[in-house]
Amino acid sequence: MAYNAYDNYLAVLDKAAAKLGMAKDGYELLKYPERELKVSVPVKMDDGSVKVFEGFRVQHSSSRGPCKGGIRYHQNVDESEVKALAAWMSFKCAVANIPYGGAKGGIKVDPKTLSQGELERLTRRFTTMIAPIIGPDKDVPAPDVNTNGQIMAWLVDQFGAVTGNYTPAVVTGKPLELGGSLGRLAATGRGVMFTTQFLLAKMGKKLSDVSICIQGMGNVGSNTALLCYEEGAKIVGVSDVSGAIVCESGLNIKEIAAFCRSGKLLVDYDADGVKHVDNFTLLTTKCDVLIPAALENQVTKEVAENVQCTYIVEAANGPVTAEADAVLEERAIPVVPDILANAGGVVVSYFEWVQNRMGFYWSEEEVNAKLYTQMSNAFTEVWNLAAEKNATLRLGAYMVAIRRITAAQNLRGI
Repeated sequence: MAYNAYDNYLAVLDKAAAKLGMAKDGYELLKYPERELKVSVPVKMDDGSVKVFEGFRVQHSSSRGPCKGGIRYHQNVDESEVKALAAWMSFKCAVANIPYGGAKGGIKVDPKTLSQGELERLTRRFTTMIAPIIGPDKDVPAPDVNTNGQIMAWLVDQFGAVTGNYTPAVVTGKPLELGGSLGRLAATGRGVMFTTQFLLAKMGKKLSDVSICIQGMGNVGSNTALLCYEEGAKIVGVSDVSGAIVCESGLNIKEIAAFCRSGKLLVDYDADGVKHVDNFTLLTTKCDVLIPAALENQVTKEVAENVQCTYIVEAANGPVTAEADAVLEERAIPVVPDILANAGGVVVSYFEWVQNRMGFYWSEEEVNAKLYTQMSNAFTEVWNLAAEKNATLRLGAYMVAIRRITAAQNLRGI
């Protein structure tokens, strides 16, 4: 049976609610998104033809505040994936204890096949079509897979054109010149690094004591790799869309990050001791900490049966399937779930939204210090509840989120 991200979410939701001793009626609403918008986005291509792209915006919950979540451009985007990602955002914001609900958006497109002009026209048209349901008090988009600050800049400008008001707080992850926050670009990776530190501290270890393998060298993976490397961790494997590389004695991450950011692919990278391997080999490479930072559904049951790591920290959204989770629990390999580990991005997105709304901006040191505090509090709450209920960290995170969201729903009378 094909992997269904939303079914994966529902399976963990039921399990976590059962651990809390919650009746079905108590969390039934969390199984359904509040609103699902599907749009057909016509774009005039450079050759004069018109192509229609399929787009989505799903709002899972606004019980705790405006919906929040990224917009991804990827050829495999579908309704099930966007629904699951929106639900995970509700839970992520609740775990991080920021006053947001969850949403997600996506367009079924391979952005590498579009020119810059086509990409801009696609973004502007999509923004116009979702404009009625987004806004600083309704739903605040952000970058995600294959989207960036430039795309957010077009989005904020188009939203202003549609509404007649320039409203920076409609979107986060903007360039600094348009009201973006210092520290935002590296925030998800920094949050993953902090979370890894918190986990290791529970085991009496530091980053300089461990070896790490990272799947994905996009924004999140590369920043996680660099930050962990700077703290003394030995990075023994990394990958990108072209393939993976491993080196038992450790990779030169500063050199590799610069190589990737110059537009080159790892398939062309070469250095002493470096071996080119496939994705399965990377994920099952011997290391202390495995950090999947690519797409969902990467650590399958087969991978889980073969991993040679001590801990897994999920930097991507939904990289470990429910079947793999069961195997890892059986093998006593702790997994720090995505809704905790990669919450750094949405926490600093919240800081950006706050700064936009008050018109006063913080230094990078202030942003990073506030992020550390928020992530530390979230980790401690999840760790303690998981220990109290004799549950995995994933169930601990889900239980924290379920309690917070259902409490807000009950107080509001929803």
